[in-house]
Amino acid sequence: MTDNENITEHGLTLVLGGTGKTGRRVVERLEALDVPVRMGSRSADPAFDWEDKATWTAVLRGVERVYLVYYPDLAVPGAPGAIRAFTAAAVDAGVRRVVLLSGRGEDEARACERIVQGSGLDWTIVRSSWFAQNFSEDYLLEPVRAGEVALPAGDVPEPFVHLDDVADVAVAALTEDGHTGEVYEVTGPRALTFAEAVAEIGRAAGREIAFVPVGARDYATALAGHGMPADIVEFLIYLFTTVLDGRNTPTTDGVRRALGREPRDFVDYARETATSGIWKELDQS
Repeated sequence: MTDNENITEHGLTLVLGGTGKTGRRVVERLEALDVPVRMGSRSADPAFDWEDKATWTAVLRGVERVYLVYYPDLAVPGAPGAIRAFTAAAVDAGVRRVVLLSGRGEDEARACERIVQGSGLDWTIVRSSWFAQNFSEDYLLEPVRAGEVALPAGDVPEPFVHLDDVADVAVAALTEDGHTGEVYEVTGPRALTFAEAVAEIGRAAGREIAFVPVGARDYATALAGHGMPADIVEFLIYLFTTVLDGRNTPTTDGVRRALGREPRDFVDYARETATSGIWKELDQS
């Protein structure tokens, strides 16, 4: 992150998804900077629920800046309507600045970006590639621990981005001058196939972890069999079959432009995460 002397004076910042993968990192960084923070989640007080607009008024009261994260993703049906309604409510509440977490290569996410850009708020877009931490903090953790990652992903490389980089860019845009009107497309410094990423994890964890390519239909059936909701299954299949078609393979300079440093490499993520022990082999007894 850039030096604290570049931080501008500001009031209350609302972090939507404050308990999520990027949101909790943003909250931690803002609190370390002594920035007043309000977490936007169902478990917070006041509570925030994307499905209940009646909760929005209290959450936005007195807020100056917003880290805007839509769950589960801007690519799902209904996201543009929700983003349009929320940004309008934010304007009415006196919010001045918004930082939107968006998805790289998603047409639906671009539609949501345009809504934010036309809202009248000072805006910054953080357009992210695939999170490296999906292997340790999301749906890929269990397969890694089980020793076999089966995905409908072929040989198309993806420049996995470290979530600490995403959070650092978001916090810079929330707290510093000079980021308004910027679209920061953030990636890692190199692209890897999912097979290469799994191999990096295996080396870091000191164990064999196999990567098995499967068809999209078989993958959907397996997810449903494990009880994953149908809408999430549909979204994941969309990502693997559409976003991973090569459009997102090139790396970008978003982290460097926002922070003045290079992004973290996937191998660094793998080594750091392996030391936590989270990828230890599951007990089969």
